[in-house]
Amino acid sequence: MKKTFLISFICLFFDQIVKFFLLKFLNVGESVIIIKNFLSITLVKNTGAAFSILRSHSFLLIILSVIVLLSLGYYVIKASDIKRYEYVIYGFLIGGILGNLIDRFIRGAVIDYLDFNILGYEAPIFNFADICIVVSMFLLLILTVGDDKNEVSSR
Repeated sequence: MKKTFLISFICLFFDQIVKFFLLKFLNVGESVIIIKNFLSITLVKNTGAAFSILRSHSFLLIILSVIVLLSLGYYVIKASDIKRYEYVIYGFLIGGILGNLIDRFIRGAVIDYLDFNILGYEAPIFNFADICIVVSMFLLLILTVGDDKNEVSSR
């Protein structure tokens, strides 16, 4: 359990420190090319969730985030059958959710900055907290599907 909260703190710290410096040195809408035609740092404020869905519904997104955080925290503290790697996955998930939640509270919007252009496709701009959330959800999905397959094959 302690590992989960340590990992959450590390993810949260990294997320917030990057956003702090970007806000200090860039204006919203400003872009810096890192790798030409591939990666830029473009500072934007996102009032919605992924791909800007639920734009301008910050209160709802805050409530949902708090509910998910409380549920995850309770689960991590109370569950007795969590494997070590699951603590890491939940740490990433909690850290990512907290990173974006803090942005909503303090800045009124999530700060996004990773701007990829992949073979001419402009991907939605995102941040480190988003990476933590997506990676952890992907790993949880793999674990869930893997557990289901093991359960079926053991019958």
